[in-house]
Amino acid sequence: MDLNELRKETPGCSNVIHLNNAGAALMPQPVLEVIQLYLQEEANHGGYETADKWAAELATFYDTAAQLLNTRSTNIAYTTSATDGYNLALSSVPLKRDDVILLSENDYPSNFITMLSLQKRLGIRLELVRNTPSGEIDLEDLESCIKKFNPRLVSLTHVPTSSGLVQPAAAVGEITRKYDTFFLLDACQSIGQMPVDATTIQADFISGTFRKFLRGPRGTGLLYVSDRALQAGMEPLMPDLRGADWTSRFNYQPRVDAKRFELWEKSSALMIGCLESLKYVLQLGIREIEARNALLCEYLRTELATIPGVHLMDKGAHPCSIITFSVDGKEEAGTKEYFRNKGINIYTISKNSAIIDYQEKGIDWAMRVSPHYYNAEIELERFIEVMKEWVS
Repeated sequence: MDLNELRKETPGCSNVIHLNNAGAALMPQPVLEVIQLYLQEEANHGGYETADKWAAELATFYDTAAQLLNTRSTNIAYTTSATDGYNLALSSVPLKRDDVILLSENDYPSNFITMLSLQKRLGIRLELVRNTPSGEIDLEDLESCIKKFNPRLVSLTHVPTSSGLVQPAAAVGEITRKYDTFFLLDACQSIGQMPVDATTIQADFISGTFRKFLRGPRGTGLLYVSDRALQAGMEPLMPDLRGADWTSRFNYQPRVDAKRFELWEKSSALMIGCLESLKYVLQLGIREIEARNALLCEYLRTELATIPGVHLMDKGAHPCSIITFSVDGKEEAGTKEYFRNKGINIYTISKNSAIIDYQEKGIDWAMRVSPHYYNAEIELERFIEVMKEWVS
């Protein structure tokens, strides 16, 4: 991994110290260029015509995404975001009144809101699985809850937005496979910074986004759909002519593969950018990315722990490339702007994005930094320097 070359290929590195990769990473030049090229061709020749010209290249998106997730192209759908993919998957679960969905206490806030909406509309029941003392979902309690409630679905967020906790997704998959329940994994914060292996995890659905650690454009995502879910006939609540064929006046036939979860209209320019971002990650190697990020995070956690008034908030046996911390005597308002004025992008998380987690931690908000492999050590040193100035 040539850091100098990576930074040359990242135009934003000359403008800012970007430590908000869990929000939206800086796109590399090859991703930016192919999107611009595609849009220029659309402007010159027409949207449908350009899509026809690029059809073969666009089709390789599925093989390339499948390579990253260790699955087959028939199990991959292109979506407009992780939330879009999550909701499409959720809509395929045949829920009725009093059906139970199991959630962890660290699920993604958007997922919680969606579940609460379903509870209000359909009368389903939501049950929370306990955490272990170290913060991860309690696997014994999970199995006990499955036996007790016979849930229709288990929903888990691999890495929450509010901390660097990494949930034991493969162990959850091992448990759910033993029972008549489906497993939906939100991997929006994990894909691109660590291996997400669909075969090992054994989830029925895995949703992800490109704007974060995959370094793709915003407004894009992917959805993995297992053979088990496809063979069970699971399909989105409102398919269109991309995901199904209209076979007679009052009948339609869904596609046999995961593309039944796609809608016909999408930005092909952004999709080709996603393909380029996948190639970029695969060329570097996801294990190499994970190892590089671990070094950056070890430095940051060590240095932050030495600053008076700073309290690291991440739980879990193996925290990832998301670091959250509270700061005594500081307010959330104006924090991002302070660092932005110093040429550093960070992020803050409010309690309303982590109701359960932050109530237990006794905080109203936290700072979040999320380095990625293209960040240089000198950038982290500068961030620590500014942190010390800010808290003093």
